[in-house]
Amino acid sequence: MKTITKDKIVYTFDKENVPVERISSGETIRIETCDCFTDTVTSEDDLMMDLDFSKINPATGPIYVEDAMPGDVLKVEILKIDLEPLGIMAVGEGLGLLGEHVTSAQTKLFPITNDTVDMFGLTLPLTKMIGVIGTAPAGEAVPNGTPDEHGGNMDCTIIKEGSTLYLPVGVEGALFALGDLHALMGDGEISVSGAEAAGAVEVKISVIKDYALPTPSVLTKDFFATLSSAETMEAASKDASKKMIDFLVSNANLHFNEAYMLLSAAGKLAVCQVVDPLLTMRMELNREYLDTLMGKEWSK
Repeated sequence: MKTITKDKIVYTFDKENVPVERISSGETIRIETCDCFTDTVTSEDDLMMDLDFSKINPATGPIYVEDAMPGDVLKVEILKIDLEPLGIMAVGEGLGLLGEHVTSAQTKLFPITNDTVDMFGLTLPLTKMIGVIGTAPAGEAVPNGTPDEHGGNMDCTIIKEGSTLYLPVGVEGALFALGDLHALMGDGEISVSGAEAAGAVEVKISVIKDYALPTPSVLTKDFFATLSSAETMEAASKDASKKMIDFLVSNANLHFNEAYMLLSAAGKLAVCQVVDPLLTMRMELNREYLDTLMGKEWSK
């Protein structure tokens, strides 16, 4: 298995980025990552307000995927996430959902042991996930801190071990990259950081051709979710819901009104994050319902 080391990083998803590795469709690869602070926070004296914000959210890559062409879908199976034994959280004045109430910046370091994090007298089970993951867009470069249709900083708690992420291919080779691992993160990431950690991820990357899966989207063992990022939660909610409805109309022999009713009765609209330049929402639908409506082969 090839390994990409964490010194090979980018801070934008950009079609001009030079690939650091080439892989075949269906290949499994191990990707090492820095934490979201590019491993510059080493003590609780290192405050968020003193950091170089141009060096936030590094992503390891990009990786050129053979046979990936614009219009294809990139299937990313997240096989394993390993974390370094330290979680970092930070708050700063004016940052996050309630940043106006933060009177002084603070950084906390939390040990990660035996699949748990000790935090404020609590022993919390790990919820390992990937914050930044995506492909290069066909248009302008996008900073890693911003989510959009290419993926990016979606900070979605269901992008985790055992999940499959579907991303658009905007340029030849896809130019895939990932980073910003979390040991813990709540839906919303309201203070602007989860328990940030360095680590490594094993993924299997495959190219899907001639099949219009909505992207970005995530398949777990229990449900399928369509994701969208926009300037407001309302706009992101509308687009995530419309992606799911369009998929049902195209593949499940439902009319718009029927798919609309189904999501209102059985869908789940959920928050991914509310602190990035664009906000990310998701619409979930039980995987069994999709299997019944479309057959189990729908997920490719």
